[in-house]
Amino acid sequence: MNITRENIDALNAVVKVDIAKEDYSDKVEKILTDYRKSANIPGFRKGHVPMGMVKKQYGKAVLVDEVNKLLQDALGKYLVEEKLDVLGNPLPKPQDDLDWDADAFSFEFELGLAPEFEVNLKGKKAITHYNIVADDKMIDNQIEHIQKQYGKLISQNEVTETSEITGKFTNEEKEIENVATITLDKLKGKANAKKFIGAKVGDVIELKTKGLFNDDHDLMTFLKVSHEDAHGLDVNVNFEVSEINERELADLDQELFDKLFGPKAVTSVTELKEKIKQDSEKQFAQQGDQKLLNDVTEYLVESTKFDLPAEFLQKWMQTAGEEVMTEDQAKEEYEKSEKSMRYQLIEGKLITEHNLQVQFEELKAYAMEMIKGQMAQFGQMNPSEKELEDIAARILSNQEEVKRLSEQLMSQKLLNLYKAEANLKTKEITYDDFVKEFYS
Repeated sequence: MNITRENIDALNAVVKVDIAKEDYSDKVEKILTDYRKSANIPGFRKGHVPMGMVKKQYGKAVLVDEVNKLLQDALGKYLVEEKLDVLGNPLPKPQDDLDWDADAFSFEFELGLAPEFEVNLKGKKAITHYNIVADDKMIDNQIEHIQKQYGKLISQNEVTETSEITGKFTNEEKEIENVATITLDKLKGKANAKKFIGAKVGDVIELKTKGLFNDDHDLMTFLKVSHEDAHGLDVNVNFEVSEINERELADLDQELFDKLFGPKAVTSVTELKEKIKQDSEKQFAQQGDQKLLNDVTEYLVESTKFDLPAEFLQKWMQTAGEEVMTEDQAKEEYEKSEKSMRYQLIEGKLITEHNLQVQFEELKAYAMEMIKGQMAQFGQMNPSEKELEDIAARILSNQEEVKRLSEQLMSQKLLNLYKAEANLKTKEITYDDFVKEFYS
């Protein structure tokens, strides 16, 4: 067997594999001999079928199968030995005139080669890492929410500005029929709120869905319409009042603190505010980190310049999936996934250069820490090491879980690398401002 490579350019190559008779003949002969021992052919005793007949009936199929096995094995070893970093899989060149009655065969494969490039984490323009903080307004709102949640409902005769109103939204045409509890601060504009003031149980209030709530998404919550219907919904709905309550806020006392955090964990309003601030900012940090990951990814894709073997990749995409694509479909798919492919190459280079590969012991420790955190949420504060290891072992026996946790751990490793090596600047921002700036 002889394997040669012709480099078309820096990103494309053709590998030629020449297979001679001596490469496959012994294996084919042995398989046919085994066939002869077990072949059941009418007119011949088992094991006494003439070899010529066995070759005539099975010879070509065995030959094709063994040559293909030999070809794939040789090509795989060649790519490893030559340390070729290929994209996609080798594509066999069409051979309409292949003669399987010949003794020697030649096969050619197109290769798409990964480009050479450098990754520079320290760009000229600093990337912002947002430190999201809980301001006094947010903490006060959270405390009020807690007081409402643990407070008492007091029945009222008529609706006031602070009432919680339960009733049924209906619209026959749109098949809307949903019981909901609303507060007037959810409504948009004074005119809508005014319709409720003074209403009593049994009253029916006619409303327009357009401009009814401050946030159109509330139509999904209170009217149970789809996301698509919520946007631009402009119909009349009736709201029949069935219950009116005033919520008496819970006292900020030790009984409430103990319900929230356990006995004596918090003993004052000052400690409560600090606890809410710490817990909130711990969650916000994850959002700030995710924004940083997204921004660094965007920067790396835009700033790291290299070419891809686009023509080869589009050709490979045509047959790589479950369904065969046309040229136009493959081109469209390539254009949609090019950015992702570029980042995968950049990420792979960073992982190799900075030795970020996920080791099993790291994955096990990560899984145990995750389990420990989840158990703490349910009040199990001190699980034993054996208990954690047993649960981790069960989780890591599932390949889907291993893949999911490995991806999470790799994201954390990359995040730590970016924090240490990238050109970053820190900006403090309140959660409300963060949401307005990036998610509105």
